[in-house]
Amino acid sequence: MSDTRATAEPTEPTEPSESTEPAEPTATVTAPAEAPPDLPSAPGRWSGKVSPRGRHAAPLAAGVLVLMALPFYVSSFWLQTGLFAMAAVIGAIGLNLLSGTTGQLSLGHAFFLAVGAYGYVWLASEPSGTGSSSLYGLGLPPVLAFVLAIVLAGAAGGLFSPISGRLRGMYLGIATLALVFLGHHMMLNAPHVTGGFNGRSVPPLDILGFSFTDTSPDGLTVIGVPFGGLERLWYVGLALVAVAWLAAHNLLRGRPGRALGAVRDSEVAATVMGVHLTRYRASAFIISSMYAGAAGALLALVFKRVVPDHFGLLLSIDYLAMIVIGGLGSVGGAACGAVFVALIPHLLTRYADDLPLLTAPGTTGSGVSPGDAARYLYGTAIVLVLVFAPGGLAGLAHRRPRRKGDGSPRTRRFPLRTRTTPKEHTP
Repeated sequence: MSDTRATAEPTEPTEPSESTEPAEPTATVTAPAEAPPDLPSAPGRWSGKVSPRGRHAAPLAAGVLVLMALPFYVSSFWLQTGLFAMAAVIGAIGLNLLSGTTGQLSLGHAFFLAVGAYGYVWLASEPSGTGSSSLYGLGLPPVLAFVLAIVLAGAAGGLFSPISGRLRGMYLGIATLALVFLGHHMMLNAPHVTGGFNGRSVPPLDILGFSFTDTSPDGLTVIGVPFGGLERLWYVGLALVAVAWLAAHNLLRGRPGRALGAVRDSEVAATVMGVHLTRYRASAFIISSMYAGAAGALLALVFKRVVPDHFGLLLSIDYLAMIVIGGLGSVGGAACGAVFVALIPHLLTRYADDLPLLTAPGTTGSGVSPGDAARYLYGTAIVLVLVFAPGGLAGLAHRRPRRKGDGSPRTRRFPLRTRTTPKEHTP
C-alpha cells in the first residue's frame, strides 16, 4: 500500500503541467507573419490620418488658383470690389493683432490708413502748380514710395506708442478716437500736401517701366484677355495679402505672439513671465499702424484719388465690425470678416434697383440708401455673433460637434465603432 501511494503521488502534479501548456507561444510567434507585408511593423508610425496642415493644403491651393484666374473671367466692377476687399483684409489683420491678440481697443485705425494713402501720394507725386494752388511732392519711384508710406504709418504709430503703451481699454479707445478728428482737420487744412477738401490724384504704381494702368504697355493681352489697370493691380493686391497673412501667422506662432496673448489674458501673469507690458503694447500698435498704412496705400491706388471724407470715423467702426464678426484673435477670421463688410456696400449699391426698400444712389425716394442698409446689416451681424457665436466666423469653423454622455458625437452618420458596454465612471 505504501508503495502504491508513493508511485501515485508524483504523477498527480505532473498532469496539470502537461495539460495546461497552451498553444499561446506558437500563436504569438506566428502572428506577425500573418500580417500584411505592406503594413509598418512599428506601431505609431502611420495612423491612417491626415495632418491638419495637409488637410487644409488642397482647399487653400484651390482657392489661390481661383483668385489668380478671376481677372480672366469677371468684369471690372468685381475686380475693383475685390481690390477693396483685399485692402480691407490687410487693415483688418493689423487691427486684429492689436485688438484681438493684445486686447487693445483702437478707434483710430482710419487715421493710419489716411497716413498710408496720403503718404504714398506725397512721396510719389511730382511738385505741381504755383502759388496757393501748388502741390508738394518728392517724386520718388512708386515702389519706393509705397514702401516708405508703410514706414511712415509705422512712424506715426511710434509717435503715439508712448500713449498706447501706458493706456488700455476704453481710455486707449478715446485717445485713438482723437486721432481721427485730428487727422481730418490736418487733411483739410494742409492743401499743399493733401489737396484740401477736393483731395489729390494718385500717381499710378510703376515697376521698372511697367505701369499698373491701362497704358504702358498699351494693349496688353494675356491669353486673349485685355489686361488693364485693374487686372494688373489685382495680382499686386494678392501678393500684399499673402505677405500680410504670412507675417501675421508667423508672428502669432512665435514667441512675440505668445507674449501678446499673455498681455491680453493677464497682465500680472505676463509680468511674472518676464513680458514687458509697455514695450509689447507699443510694438503691437506700431505693427498695426504699418498694416493700416499698407491698406491705405492700396486703397489710394484703387480709388485713383484720395479725399478726406474717405477716412472718417465710420471707416474705423467698419474695421471694428470686421474683426468682431470674423473673430477676435484669428487671422483667417479677420480676413473673412473684412471680405463680408467690404463686399456688402458695393453689392447693395449695384443691385439697389432690384432689392426692396433700397434707393439707388443719385435718385430720390423713400427707401434706405445702400450705405445705411449695409451698416444695419453690420449691426445685426454683430449682435448675432455676440449672442450665438462669441468666437465669430472663426469660432464657427473650429467648433466641434456636441457629444453624448458616452463621448460619442450626437449626429454621426457612419459610426466607426459601437460601444457595447457602458462607460465606467471612476469615483
